[in-house]
Amino acid sequence: QVQLVESGGGSVQTGGSLRLSCLASGRIVSFNAMGWYRQAPGKERELVARMSRAGTITYADSVKGRFTISRDNAKHTAALQMNSLKPEDTAVYYCGAGFEETVAYWGQGTQVTVSS
Repeated sequence: QVQLVESGGGSVQTGGSLRLSCLASGRIVSFNAMGWYRQAPGKERELVARMSRAGTITYADSVKGRFTISRDNAKHTAALQMNSLKPEDTAVYYCGAGFEETVAYWGQGTQVTVSS
């Protein structure tokens, strides 16, 4: 089993920044990709950014140039730096771990609210 614990959510105004962190524990060898996903009210959960163990990164078009994903394999952590936040970024953000696009493990989620 793998446990993922997120931290760093909160409320900011448009244009502000937040940094999310995710700590993985348990069977770390059970996954090679870590990423961030979000779900807004009434919408499906969507990929925000994902990073493989080798460093390959995928971003959603809506966050390119504003968000940056990073990962420390030695510390089993992943982070998401979010700049120039917009109201449409408001959602519950989840840390996910798995293989390529398949997420096998989820964190509990952290709320991000951006006010105009």
